[in-house]
Amino acid sequence: MKYSIAEVCGETGLSPRTVRYYEEIGLLPDVRRSEGGRRVYGRDALERLGFIQRLKALGLSLAEIRELNSVYAIGGSTRALLERLHDLLGQHLEDVDRRLAALADLRSELVRYRAHVEERLGGRPRSKPDPEPEVHAAPAAGSRRER
Repeated sequence: MKYSIAEVCGETGLSPRTVRYYEEIGLLPDVRRSEGGRRVYGRDALERLGFIQRLKALGLSLAEIRELNSVYAIGGSTRALLERLHDLLGQHLEDVDRRLAALADLRSELVRYRAHVEERLGGRPRSKPDPEPEVHAAPAAGSRRER
């Protein structure tokens, strides 16, 4: 099945400008043109755009996604791509864990300083107490595979 850029945008929620940009930077290779010069996309392009959106939602940069494309093009195998993706996701997971720890420290500091200010106000709470945050325990990043 063939899709126009409007149909691709309707399916993915991306703007035409974004789809053209992904093509321009090599994230969406092999886009064909109709006789009239319009872009024509196949099902593989929709799948690739979905993959790009998922990777972006997981925090990967366009440069990292471009690198994955290069690994796939050079290695010619899904295994090489999956190994590199595994490493990148591990790095991002470690970064998220660091940021969560920093945010937890910041929250504790805010609670302590707010209590200090409350004490200076005469010990009377000016609002309801601080709720305990909902903490969703993340699984440990685990050991990264050695090569």
